[in-house]
Amino acid sequence: MTSRVVNRRIRLLFVLLSLALAGSLARAVWLQGVRAQPLSRLAAKQQRQTLELPARRGTIFDRNGVPLALGEQATTVYADPTQIQNARLVALAAEKALGLDAETIFPQLKDTSLAFVYLQRKADSAKAERLRKRELPGVGFYTEERRRYPQGAVGAQVLGFAGQDNRGLAGVELQLDDVLRGRPGRETVIRDPFGRVVDVLSETSERQGRDVFLTLDHRIQAKAEDVLRRTARQWGAKSATALVLDPSSGEIYAMATAPTFDANRFAEASQDKQRNRTATDTYEPGSTFKLIPVAGALSEGLVTPDSALTLATSIRVADRVINEHEPRPTVRMTVADIVAQSSNVGAITLGQQLGSERLASWVARFGFGKRTGLDLPGETPGLVLPLERWSGSTIGNLPIGQGIAVTPVQMAAAYAAVANNGVWVQPHLVGRVAGRSAARVGRRRILTPVIASQLATMLTGVVAEGGTGLAAAVPGYNVAGKTGTAAKPLSDGSGYSTSRYVASFVGFVPATRPRLVILVTLDEPTTIWGGLVAAPAFQELARFALQYLEVPPDNPEN
Repeated sequence: MTSRVVNRRIRLLFVLLSLALAGSLARAVWLQGVRAQPLSRLAAKQQRQTLELPARRGTIFDRNGVPLALGEQATTVYADPTQIQNARLVALAAEKALGLDAETIFPQLKDTSLAFVYLQRKADSAKAERLRKRELPGVGFYTEERRRYPQGAVGAQVLGFAGQDNRGLAGVELQLDDVLRGRPGRETVIRDPFGRVVDVLSETSERQGRDVFLTLDHRIQAKAEDVLRRTARQWGAKSATALVLDPSSGEIYAMATAPTFDANRFAEASQDKQRNRTATDTYEPGSTFKLIPVAGALSEGLVTPDSALTLATSIRVADRVINEHEPRPTVRMTVADIVAQSSNVGAITLGQQLGSERLASWVARFGFGKRTGLDLPGETPGLVLPLERWSGSTIGNLPIGQGIAVTPVQMAAAYAAVANNGVWVQPHLVGRVAGRSAARVGRRRILTPVIASQLATMLTGVVAEGGTGLAAAVPGYNVAGKTGTAAKPLSDGSGYSTSRYVASFVGFVPATRPRLVILVTLDEPTTIWGGLVAAPAFQELARFALQYLEVPPDNPEN
């Protein structure tokens, strides 16, 4: 090979190297000058990531410190498809460790237009750890909290539930969501090409949620639900409710509904089961409402407990003829007898003596037609016909609990006022929130102590021999209460059903020193009488609660 040929090749190589160098320089100038900012933003987007640091949701306790709703640690598994090297491998690994369907998640894992996809929210921590040990590029993990209800179905409608994002969706969880949820923190990190954190750019600490202590007692609540479940099954009722509260403080020990559901599996429960019927549902109260015209007539000085009235077996009011629940001849009854024997004619007669305006005033005074202020979402005010819309027959319907719709909470609070020497106390479920003073409870006097005492004595006669509520009697204790048997109105408004009823009993015990107000309702039982259906459930629940709370007998010889 001649020197000329060698020199030519060297020159050619030099030219080629010069062109390559010039091209590289031009490319560098283009990237660093023209494309610098867009590429810098793209790199930052690929490597920088801001994560939310979830705050611990507060625990919900019962009155004795037993946890009813709490958080347990779980691990959320996610992926960055732009960092995944083998989407098929990751999909199969997630299927094996977490039990996912590889074919379902594979399309997401190979979609590099996405920078973040969930593989599984709140996965079992042990399962997630098995996947973590594989050290798969593009797969990340962070700790999250999963809501758990250790008592299962106990208090489910009261507690409600929190969803996947730990936000309250029903019940106390919704009512106090801002308190329980706290405030999440944020963390901005830099990751390497394998998805590993190499630097923390900024961090804002989370604020943990506050714990909440309810007035519920989980043992009384569980007993109430058990009694309702068995009673509803025995009498073929569509649903049932029960309330147990302290009349002097308004604290609710139990608020039960049947049927119920497991709060841990709330997504499987129907809307019907999730509803807290004690606060959201209304019913015509029937004879338990007779307390109102009697209280009004006594308070207005129209009668005394011993006042005797001549009562026929039926009474005509406008275009209606209203009969007693059982045929009888014309008799003389005292006001106390009217209560004990649940006389329709007697209650209407007292309502007529009061007159429309005063009767309407006493209905409002006892709190019907407006919400009690219960600290739960969804409470309804009930249905009370305004005075200006009363017809001629309203004065005959209302005293016997027809043409009005109330909630179980309203009715329990009304009887609690009698038990509490005439002072109505706002029923409530939240005892206190950690770090805060207890909320003030509304109180108002609606009866004098003398009238309240007279009513209590008359209600004790309901559970005595000859009264309609004998099945509610608790050995060793004086019981005051009232039975209710109310036909349900027809949907077309043309009257009342002859086959569908609400049976109820509401009362307090011990009658001389009341500690408990208990209400039981059953919707459409096969046997309609409150004294036969609801009173025994009251008795069983009262007997348990009195023994559990160690309330001394007030009539040990009984």
